[in-house]
Amino acid sequence: MSRVWDIPVHDSTRVRDVHVAAESASARAGLGPHRTAVATLVATELATNLLKHAGGGRIVINLVERAPVGAYAHGPSVQLVSLDHGPGIADVTVALRDGYTTAAASLGAGLGTCLRISNDFDLHSAPGRGTVAVARIDHEPASRHVRPDQRPTGPRAGGVNVSLARAEYSGDAWSWVRSGTQVTLMLADGLGHGAKAAEASGAATEELRCAAHLSPAEILKRLHARLRPTRGAAVAVAQLDADAEQLCFAGVGNIGARLHTADGWKPLLSHPGIVGAHYPATVPVHRVPWRPDSLLVLHSDGLPSRWTPPNDTLLLARDPAVVAAAVLRDAGSDARPVRDDTSLAVLAPDDRT
Repeated sequence: MSRVWDIPVHDSTRVRDVHVAAESASARAGLGPHRTAVATLVATELATNLLKHAGGGRIVINLVERAPVGAYAHGPSVQLVSLDHGPGIADVTVALRDGYTTAAASLGAGLGTCLRISNDFDLHSAPGRGTVAVARIDHEPASRHVRPDQRPTGPRAGGVNVSLARAEYSGDAWSWVRSGTQVTLMLADGLGHGAKAAEASGAATEELRCAAHLSPAEILKRLHARLRPTRGAAVAVAQLDADAEQLCFAGVGNIGARLHTADGWKPLLSHPGIVGAHYPATVPVHRVPWRPDSLLVLHSDGLPSRWTPPNDTLLLARDPAVVAAAVLRDAGSDARPVRDDTSLAVLAPDDRT
């Protein structure tokens, strides 16, 4: 089930809450003492930055899986997401220098140190709009001696998941798997919210690991059988064949999908129904070209229906989780409070392109 830690940071007492949440997430992920210390340091530094530079913000902590190959899955990583509507960072290059900090109450680590000690770290900042930063902490430190030609290649995926009213569990879940040249991204929204909804979406992510070799339509049929004992879920499956440069998409229920290309954004429509309960007789499969500038966003119905897709080319080139978090931040407001669990998953091309 999708465990979520969502902490508003608007005063100094919340920095301690973020530290405790990072410890809890690390324990749940099975991180050892050293990697737990890394996670808490990065989390605390991000929270401190929110207070000192942005006038407050929000830290969201999820457990995310590295893309498993077939049924094999690595242990989860702790993903720390910082979101704010502050003034933005004037000079990102300077801010990312190791040890650079302007906050008197900072640990002295700075964003540069967060970049160095995290397995993944990326951020996007725009003047007057705020900053989104994402860090992931794995079980082992990242190797600093990997040549560029030894880096993992291929499409990338990332996402963010928040629960209604900051509940312990979200009824949404997303996952991705690799099989040969194919990458499959799935997002599931368990019917309703709470533990029972999380049970349904969690069953979908477990089953996906055993179905990576199947087509989107076959995956949905398999998920329908797997989810019968649960209350069911809305599910969308996007499968990218990098060699064929083609994206196949199929969805059942109210999962939204937007595809970005050089011509702009276009929707990919899901079919009405509930996987595990009311499965349609036929499910349309959309096949569209995938180009080096393509990007796919899947989202549950917790996101406001009239959200505006971003057109900031600098943002779209960032880590997929940064893109997802920026969409989440910009789509919500006090005037449009979230009325359900909300998750976004983003599929992006190989970052070498």
